[in-house]
Amino acid sequence: MAQFTLYSHAGGPNGWTVAFLLKALGLTYETKFLDFANGEQKAAEFVKLNPNGRIPALVDHQNNDYTVWESKACMLYLVEKYDTKREFTVSSSPEEQATLLQWLFFQASGQGPYFGQAAHFKMFAPEKIPYGIERYAKEVERVLSVLESVLSKQEYLVGGKLTIADLSFITWNNFGIHALLPEGVDAQKQFPATLAWHAKLLALPFVAEALKEREAVAAH
Repeated sequence: MAQFTLYSHAGGPNGWTVAFLLKALGLTYETKFLDFANGEQKAAEFVKLNPNGRIPALVDHQNNDYTVWESKACMLYLVEKYDTKREFTVSSSPEEQATLLQWLFFQASGQGPYFGQAAHFKMFAPEKIPYGIERYAKEVERVLSVLESVLSKQEYLVGGKLTIADLSFITWNNFGIHALLPEGVDAQKQFPATLAWHAKLLALPFVAEALKEREAVAAH
């Protein structure tokens, strides 16, 4: 039996960030992909695990079926409990911990929601609302500008090393950099450091493996 069960969605970005880290740490897991069209994420059985009725949720079967939800909370749990060499986190100093957390919060409160709204208004809304499209496309540009302001000066977001902060941005960037910016914005010209950082993250073996699995699952 795998140590973890990861409740996720084939196309949704947030569950895959947890899969990146599970693979990176060599932890065994089984993914259960919920069918949003049939409302499985709101079914009573799943809401017992995650009262918010969203993915991801992670169950640790070797820790009395301890369950954690919200992708950043899942990642923090994994590094604190299983990343004994602190390969994907920072030291325990309050300063480095705060810097790590600020990037995780920025991803969760900034990148994810704004990119998600940009995708909704541009691609999925039942009617085209120019104000919504423009507002959130500009927010995508702003979020990428924040990343560029830091990554143009350093290789990674925190601690001079790859951490869960970097991993948490991959899936939304993989979609949004190419599809959600305002018309006429040249990502390569405006965000060269961010694109170089993103390409380096995509080349990580455990990230490439997970994204290949995502393509296969989505195709079915």
